[in-house]
Amino acid sequence: MTDIELPSDPPEDPRALARRLEDARRVFAGPLDFLLSAPKLEFLPEPKVPEIAFAGRSNVGKSSLLNALTGRQGLARTSNTPGRTQELNVFNVGEPLSFRLIDMPGYGYAEAPKDIVRAWQNLVFDFLRGRAVLKRVLLLIDARHGLKPVDLDILKLLDKAAVSYQIVLTKGDKIKPTELEATRLKVEAQARTHPAAFPTVLATSSEKGEGIPELRAAVMAAVNA
Repeated sequence: MTDIELPSDPPEDPRALARRLEDARRVFAGPLDFLLSAPKLEFLPEPKVPEIAFAGRSNVGKSSLLNALTGRQGLARTSNTPGRTQELNVFNVGEPLSFRLIDMPGYGYAEAPKDIVRAWQNLVFDFLRGRAVLKRVLLLIDARHGLKPVDLDILKLLDKAAVSYQIVLTKGDKIKPTELEATRLKVEAQARTHPAAFPTVLATSSEKGEGIPELRAAVMAAVNA
């Protein structure tokens, strides 16, 4: 895999890293509640605090990742039927309110009626272009498949909208560690060709909890950027 290996930054001091992970854990262990589901932008709360959005294909495991991230198994609804999330689901974090998490509708679900798919896309596109407090989009990609053509279309959209985004691999426990690292490096190399993409790709497993502390820290870094 030498053809896709990239130069890495100097390793972070272990004590500083441990503090960042613990600080992020405490934030997500504190007050965190579902606020509302917005079928249109006008139903969203006033843009007064930073927002972090989650995007991904309809079967990428977005709800499971949100539940693992927040340590609350019932926070985001999970379903065996892809495409269940059809609105912007908003979660408040902190008391007093510190920031919000936005669960965006899944994309790329071929069996959904075209008019519904179009409505989902319009909602997401309008949100990306019009939400001034949106600090970063976390784009979830199934580690077993890497970037598919529909994902590449979303990368182009995010670049065009000039929205900062970071790729997060999901379901990392479903493949061998060597395959996961190879996929991470390949996706990281692809991400670095996109102007709005954050250069580091995170690998996670909602089921095993792997990468979740680092994801929490990444969220907090984006909130405070």
